[in-house]
Amino acid sequence: MRVQGTGDRGQGSGGLVFPSLIVSCQARGDNPLQGSQFMAAMAQAAEQGGARGIRANGAEDVRAIRAVTTLPIIGIHKHWIEGYEVYITPDFAAAKQVAEAGADVIALDATARPRPRESLAELIGLIQSELGKRVCADISTLKEGLAAAEIGADFVATTLAGYTPYSPKTQGPDFDLIKQLANLVAVPIVAEGRFWSPEEVSRAFELGASAVVIGTAITNPLEITRRFAQGVPT
Repeated sequence: MRVQGTGDRGQGSGGLVFPSLIVSCQARGDNPLQGSQFMAAMAQAAEQGGARGIRANGAEDVRAIRAVTTLPIIGIHKHWIEGYEVYITPDFAAAKQVAEAGADVIALDATARPRPRESLAELIGLIQSELGKRVCADISTLKEGLAAAEIGADFVATTLAGYTPYSPKTQGPDFDLIKQLANLVAVPIVAEGRFWSPEEVSRAFELGASAVVIGTAITNPLEITRRFAQGVPT
């Protein structure tokens, strides 16, 4: 039995068109490319390379990227709150910031972990009703994906698979989770996490994903260099 949601597999919403490659343009504070001007340039390069969507963190980066591209933006706001593990758009205030900066879709942590303010169902409802934005639920398990779709998430993403204490971390993308979600959830499935090759992207689509998000493998030359440097003889 498939869990119904507000989305429709194969059709775009929030500006997204499926099937789609989405590039995550983010850089941590220890990365030389950290800065909105660099992320905007990265988004332009991604668009020229064939991306059909961008995922970005924080109002400043979202605003800079919106100024240089018409591609749909999945916006998040990473905000750490003491005593809580949830930090990807943890509350309505965080969602409002990236929505006002120009994000078309708001992604948020939809795991079963305790939340600092609104419940997950309340937060999804507020984003949809008050901000008029679609919601992408970042989950780590099948159970979380089913629950997110049931309470109204427009998309379900495997972003946090392997990054919660209770979800297994696979060597590459969690293809089993992608397949299970595609078979059981009636909203578009966004595959994300540990993608490194075009072959892995193709497999995700074959298993039923509507979109694939690539981050590090495209937009983090620091980590890409480290990966290749492992092949240099010592």
